[in-house]
Amino acid sequence: MALYLKKELEESRSLIGVWQITETEDKLRELASVPSDEMEEISFISNESLRKQRLAVRALLCELFGEKVYLSHHDNGKPYLENSVTNISITHTDKYVAVILNDNEDVGIDIESLSRDFSAVERKALSEDEVDDLDDDKRNEQLAIYWCAKEAIFKRLSAYRVNFAEQIEVERFRPKGEGELDATFIHKDGYEEEFELEYITFDNHVLVWVVGEV
Repeated sequence: MALYLKKELEESRSLIGVWQITETEDKLRELASVPSDEMEEISFISNESLRKQRLAVRALLCELFGEKVYLSHHDNGKPYLENSVTNISITHTDKYVAVILNDNEDVGIDIESLSRDFSAVERKALSEDEVDDLDDDKRNEQLAIYWCAKEAIFKRLSAYRVNFAEQIEVERFRPKGEGELDATFIHKDGYEEEFELEYITFDNHVLVWVVGEV
């Protein structure tokens, strides 16, 4: 099995699991608890990497819960567990899938490979103040963290038609191996919610998560 990381967050009573996708698709099918109708749906996905990501999420959930759990999605795409009250958020790349679980608070998580070029994030998702704060020496990594932070908040809120540049503000930071981030979500009616996020970097990836609100 390829459980890469299991991290318990004592303060927020959350659990993070990260699975490294090293198995063949057939092996993942053995490890994953997937109903037959969903397995048929997965089989129609033409991209092998995407099929393996879907299966790896199920394998990770089986590992974390120690029993079968049934994953489904609301109409807005937000995942939920049919046979559990635990809140869940999911993220994946070609190499890793990750989930965060919490029984009481809404959660959000996002992972990205630092091998990607994140220059488009600067144009599409950052405010002028955030752009001015970019560190030329670690520009791509900082952009990736900005993106993951805003994606994690977006997932936590399950909001529609969010303008990342105007509605999600991440306070100034400098990229490190791990750290904390402060952010604000500005609703269209002007109401503001504050969030504290955490991030880690590993194997040329960055992982950011948020639990509840401040």
